[in-house]
Amino acid sequence: QVQLVESGGGLVQAGGSLRLSCAASGRTFSFYNMGWFRQAPGKEREFVAAITTRGGSTYYADAVKGRFTISRDNAKNTVYLQMNSLKPEDTAVYYCARAVAGPVVRAEGEYDYWGQGTQVTVSS
Repeated sequence: QVQLVESGGGLVQAGGSLRLSCAASGRTFSFYNMGWFRQAPGKEREFVAAITTRGGSTYYADAVKGRFTISRDNAKNTVYLQMNSLKPEDTAVYYCARAVAGPVVRAEGEYDYWGQGTQVTVSS
């Protein structure tokens, strides 16, 4: 059983930055692509970013491209999401997730383990 625990959320003013972390249990973290998703109030959960097993490739939603950076440290079993130039529309609960084996995908159905989420609120 894999456990994913997010941290780093909070309240920030527009234009500010936050760094989310997601710590994974187990010894197979480095075998899997990882992703970040978010869900705003009244909206469906959406893809934010993904990273391959060794961090060699990263993928972003158009809404966050150029502002967010996903990275990982396999020695620490942790994936990060650096969020800069935050906007009020970035307000959401952010989830990290482990992808099933295979190429990087953006569909949440292709992710099998999820964290509990961390709230990010951006004030205007």
